[in-house]
Amino acid sequence: MLIASKSPVLPADKAEALSLTPVSRETETRLDRYVDLLLEWQAKTNLVAPSTLPNLWTRHIADSLQLLTVAPSSKVWVDFGSGGGFPGVVLACALAQTPGAMVHLVERNAKKAAFLREALRVTNSTGTVHLADIGDSVDRIAAPVDCVTARAVAPLHELIGFAEPLVRRGAKALFLKGQDVEAELTEATKYWNIKPHLHPSRTGGQGWIVELDLIERRHPSATANGVSA
Repeated sequence: MLIASKSPVLPADKAEALSLTPVSRETETRLDRYVDLLLEWQAKTNLVAPSTLPNLWTRHIADSLQLLTVAPSSKVWVDFGSGGGFPGVVLACALAQTPGAMVHLVERNAKKAAFLREALRVTNSTGTVHLADIGDSVDRIAAPVDCVTARAVAPLHELIGFAEPLVRRGAKALFLKGQDVEAELTEATKYWNIKPHLHPSRTGGQGWIVELDLIERRHPSATANGVSA
């Protein structure tokens, strides 16, 4: 007789996460499927830091869902370096019943890209996975984009460089950052003219959402990743 292994995720953590970022019953069901899949794959592919598994819902899912409160009308999202699916797959689950919604997941690691495709399939969420480097993916996304996001992928000045073409076309950039956000902003302003709007994270932990609606190169010689030529 097979005995199911105990989930490392704390039940109370899910309740706390959904109190911070409430979702519909349909979205909760999709997120449950996603979490089950992530735990299954985590055993063979490192998708998230093992130490964060007990608080998976607050540390990763609620952290991702809160982006929708900053851009509630956004339907088409581009997620740079989607990795284990945060925030991209979470956003796709939440937007699954929204007409016209689409989440583009950009990931250069083939194993993680395979996981992302399976996550979209099992949750029946609308999205597409781009197996590519971030810098190579922007030109491939020709359709209008409402929001571009990233989480724990690269320094802010580099993310701004990747996002600039999409923001120039009308997208909003939302980057999830930690306690060093001020230092990252200081570095970013060496290369970019920006007027950031900072939103404190709903999940605490000194996290921030950096919102950018306008990005301009400070120096003509600055390259796309924010490094002077």
